[in-house]
Amino acid sequence: MYIGIDLGTSGIKTVLMTDTQSIIASAHADLTVQRLHQGWSEQHPSDWVAAVDKTLRKLAASHPSDMARVQGIGLSGHMHGATLLDADGMVLRPCMMWNDTRAHQEASELDAIPAFRALTGNIVFPGFTAPKVLWVARNEPDTFARCAKILLPKDYLRYWLTGVYASEMSDAAGTSWLDVAQRDWSDTLLSETGLTRDHMPNLVEGSAVSGTVLPDLAASWGIQGTPVVAGGAGDNAATAIGAGIVQSGQGFVSLGTSGVLFAATDAYRAKPETAVHAFCHALPDRWHHMGVILSAADALNWHARIMGRSAPDLVADLGGNLLAPTSVRFLPYLSGERTPHNDAHVRGSFHGLSHDTTATHMTQAVLEGVAFALCDTQAALADIGSQITTLIAMGGGSNSDYWLSLIATVLGCDVLRPTDGDFGASFGAARLGLMAHTGANATEICTMPSIGKRFTPNDTLRPAFQDAYADYKSLYQSHK
Repeated sequence: MYIGIDLGTSGIKTVLMTDTQSIIASAHADLTVQRLHQGWSEQHPSDWVAAVDKTLRKLAASHPSDMARVQGIGLSGHMHGATLLDADGMVLRPCMMWNDTRAHQEASELDAIPAFRALTGNIVFPGFTAPKVLWVARNEPDTFARCAKILLPKDYLRYWLTGVYASEMSDAAGTSWLDVAQRDWSDTLLSETGLTRDHMPNLVEGSAVSGTVLPDLAASWGIQGTPVVAGGAGDNAATAIGAGIVQSGQGFVSLGTSGVLFAATDAYRAKPETAVHAFCHALPDRWHHMGVILSAADALNWHARIMGRSAPDLVADLGGNLLAPTSVRFLPYLSGERTPHNDAHVRGSFHGLSHDTTATHMTQAVLEGVAFALCDTQAALADIGSQITTLIAMGGGSNSDYWLSLIATVLGCDVLRPTDGDFGASFGAARLGLMAHTGANATEICTMPSIGKRFTPNDTLRPAFQDAYADYKSLYQSHK
């Protein structure tokens, strides 16, 4: 048996998987985000630990004999978080999350140093780890002075599980400290933020063993023995492992809190000015390109809260068939935007409202705004050399037939939704745990799921959406 643990923004999901890759059980525990000021987003690592323990105890209670046979654990988690520990391994402050943009000034300063783009292949975004730590050095100098180790969120869970300071390349690539082509920490980049290699965890590949579970913890969950813990992956790379997106030309679209277009590649290629992430994949000698919009399903959920209704009910009001775009536009920049604008200050807005505008028009505009933002990202991916003709749909938003039909039409490519089952980050993490324990070949393990439904572009409405997209693009500059 194998366990996959995914540390998400809003909760922990843990799955229990057989050696034939069948998920037989899962458990979930909620998490909350603290936003003390505009642009701030924090969680305390102790909440992660409590949530993971809760899910494992649920599985131990419901499947004791299966839990006793666990031999490998894989970890996945939201990227870029700055988790600062002292010399005794104690947390010094809450973790600054992936969507925390307070360090925009520090990010701009680091991005102006040529070595950062040259070695990482990426813009230094405000949400990345390095500018956050520089912000701490300037604004909380006592905390920075006591900092002995900096861990990414999932790697703090690893430290709790194993007592080992380790990370892997897919997550480390989002710190702005990794030489992405060489898959190693850069002493040059670390020194620019007052750090050395000693502050960093050791690096292993995502499918390799990073340590073993501490005996007391294993026993508390009814596990007999000490399972190996795989290097794991950042959440999007783990999702790709779960969906079998490991070969060049394969890709997925994720409609979670944020929105992602992900393309696997077998070579390192970077073009930072596109604001596309050029990151290591979770498997050796593989990389990926990724465009990220900061508010996808989060934008729809925000709209639903304002309307006082559930998101599924609002989408159901649109009916079963794709509607032509109206004159109402929505810019989904509720937390700023990453690809392609790299703009921490821009905010969301509706345009073209009138006395005739209805709640349904506004819901339609929100879904379209996210699709248009993904279209911006698609163009940026093409600019870096990643052409994708078919996308697998992942994340909670992929449950909406309307949204996937809209995205297929706006992007001009087929969108495939897997059959019922869990093929996301927790499943990918479990696959990495299996590979770490058995040494199995990634090609054999990371197969693509069976497809339940294919969404093709609506050729009749596509010209109207192309016109609406052109209107959407022009709004960003005037809004900015």
